Formats: sequence, structure tokens, C-alpha cells
Amino acid sequence: MSFLAPARLLFVLLPVGALLWYAIALRMRKRHAVRFADISLLDSVAPDRPGWRRHLAAVAFVLALLAFVLAFARPVMAVAVPVEQARLVLVLDVSFSMAADDVSPTRIDASREAALSFLELAPGDLEIGVVAFSGVAVPAVVPTTDREIVATAIEGLALGEGTAIGEGIYAGLEMAVTEDDMPSALVVLSDGETTVGRSEVDAASEAATLGIPVSTIAFGTQAGTIFFQDQVVPVPVNEGALRDVARQTGGTFSEAASAEEFEAILDNVGSELSFETEEREVWEWFLAGGIVALTLAGATSLLWFQRLP
Repeated sequence: MSFLAPARLLFVLLPVGALLWYAIALRMRKRHAVRFADISLLDSVAPDRPGWRRHLAAVAFVLALLAFVLAFARPVMAVAVPVEQARLVLVLDVSFSMAADDVSPTRIDASREAALSFLELAPGDLEIGVVAFSGVAVPAVVPTTDREIVATAIEGLALGEGTAIGEGIYAGLEMAVTEDDMPSALVVLSDGETTVGRSEVDAASEAATLGIPVSTIAFGTQAGTIFFQDQVVPVPVNEGALRDVARQTGGTFSEAASAEEFEAILDNVGSELSFETEEREVWEWFLAGGIVALTLAGATSLLWFQRLP
């Protein structure tokens, strides 16, 4: 929390001074009370007040003053507000390594299932596009709010040879850029490293220049294998390149070894993209708190002592 008029916080000295005055007054009252020669007469002359109740009205009054001072200083807080439109491009690896079954039933099937589940939960105004890449990058569907079109594209993904992560990012950036500067982001799902095409380093540099964050997800495990050309081929996840892309573009890097983890990551990115942080004045909160505290002070004082504080 910050304040648009911090100099006004100096007024806090007034309620603090009132509190100190109250404490001093209580102490002085006790000193005067013990001056009676006959202590036995003290109870009849200065009977005990109702314990903690005698302080409640004073404390509530001081808290009300503090709340009013804070409201006067115009406090602001960062709050999440929904954006009217946003665009998310899923850049999905469909290279042969995605046929590994270290994620049940296979990496490609699990990623397809998680992406389809994400479509059902994503905010309705979020435009979603899909790019599929293996040796080349193919725009599968341009960003749209029509979930059926996106689902059909995801269900129709087919595996191919080669891994062109850089080309996938470049194709995703072409989809993500809008004339009206709509908030946009890419999510790259891959389990390997670039084998063909332009490098993911150059693609990340382009994304950073455009101000489009690229979040990356390393999908699978280190134990993944596929059966290719009559032999078992290890296809462990290579995290380093994906981690660097996310760091360079201001995105997030995550690891997912299950469809559930992948879906949760997508949900998080989608939610972040659909909301933006704004600083808004919240003086009304403190004003309302001060009114409540002041009312409490007056009500308790009238109820217990038949006077206002």
C-alpha cells in the first residue's frame, strides 16, 4: 500500500497524542485517588469503573481518528481488474518424441487432454490460437473465442519429424501481435531442443522486443523413450533452452509430468493474462472503518457511562 498524499500522514500525530494524553490522565487519576487519608473511603468516593469497558470507547475513538487520517492521505493499493480482451497462443510441440509414454497415455495425448480441459475453464473473452510445430511450424487456428474451432484444431494434431522451437515461437508471435496492443502471451509446450530452423534464442529476442512474454513448459520426464526406426530412442526433457526463453521474455518456466500439472499451468497463465494490475484509491475503506469505530465509541460510551467520549 502507498499514499498519494503521504505528507498528510503527519496528522497521525493528533490521534497518537490523544492516546498519550488518555494514558497520562489515567495515571494521574490513580495518583490522586491514593491521597485519601482513609483508604476505606476510596470505594465510596471513587468507585471502580467497569474494567476493560472504560477503555473501549477511548480506543475505538482513537482508531476512528487514525482511519480518518489514513483516508485523508489517499491510500492506493494494487488490485487485479479484468481486461476486456486478451490473446493467448498455444505453441505445441508435435515432434515424434511426444509419442513417449512416460506420461500416460502418451505425452501428446496427455497434452491434448489438458489443453482441451483448459478451453472449458478459460475466460470467455480470452482469444486462443494454436501453433503446432515439429520440423516446421504450422498455424493450426488463428486466435478466436470460438472454443469449438480451437478444440477441433487441438484434436487434429499429428506428429512429425524434427523440432523447430524457434520457428514455433516466431509463428506464435505473428498471431499474438495486434494493432490495438491487446494483452497477449505465448505458451510453448515442448520436450526437446531445436534441431531445425531458426534458434529459440533469436525468437526469444524478438518476443522481448515486442514485449510479449513467452511462458514455457517442459512436458515429460527424463526417462522418456520412443520406438523409432526399429530401435528404442531416449527422449529426455531438455529444460535449459526453455528456461532461458522464459527468462529472456519475462514469462514463466514450468515443468509438467502429467496432464493435471499441464492444465494447472495453463489455467494460471490464462488467469494472469485475463487480469491486469492497477493502482486504485481505497480511501473509502478507511473512511468506512473510521465511521464504524466512531459509532462503536459513541454507542458504548452512551450505553455504559451515559455520555459521549
